[in-house]
Amino acid sequence: MMANLFSTFDPSTNFNLSLNWMSMFLGMIIIPPMFWLIPSRLNFTWIKLISILHNEFKNLIKSNKFNGSTLLFISLFSLILFNNFLGLFPYIFTCTSHINLTLSLSLPLWLTFIMFGWMKNTTHMLAHLVPQGAPSILLPFLVIIETTSNIIRPGTLAIRLTANMIAGHLLVTLLGNSGSSLNLYWLNILIIVQILLLILESAVAIIQSYVFSILATLYSSEIN
Repeated sequence: MMANLFSTFDPSTNFNLSLNWMSMFLGMIIIPPMFWLIPSRLNFTWIKLISILHNEFKNLIKSNKFNGSTLLFISLFSLILFNNFLGLFPYIFTCTSHINLTLSLSLPLWLTFIMFGWMKNTTHMLAHLVPQGAPSILLPFLVIIETTSNIIRPGTLAIRLTANMIAGHLLVTLLGNSGSSLNLYWLNILIIVQILLLILESAVAIIQSYVFSILATLYSSEIN
């Protein structure tokens, strides 16, 4: 019996151990075999997806000084994507619905970009705080606004992913808990609605992992 609706996101298991966090490593167990077997449709599809992401991230970075950096963002996309998908299965903990995981992904990336930018491209980082063509009287306010927007970036990245994961799972859980009190007619409608919601959540899982990685790429491109 749930104490409240949000208890579905509690990282607790039997034997008083928080082993649910191990779910974030399930993707690493599932993925590798397809690289060791005869190429299949799944393998070709994944390679095609990686190739598309590589070209898109490379165009966003717009620099040849950081060759191979797209691998970092593709790995980030893959990690979030598999964890989002695994969270749709019953009895599997959705670790991307917790702010401590999403912030652990966004904060080190943001700190790395900021430290590298200020150490290597100090003039460029200072110029980025002042939009081109802005009136002189507004410059102090614009610097404060740009600084604030830069500081809250890791928080907005983390909260965006967490909020989208929580919202969909809460809706699915809320509708699922009401099934026991419905008659057969409304139960059939509920099942259809739940299937449609799962399809929507699958799309959200892909979109949110893409948004997270593409925004991280954009933030890295600003320091060049």
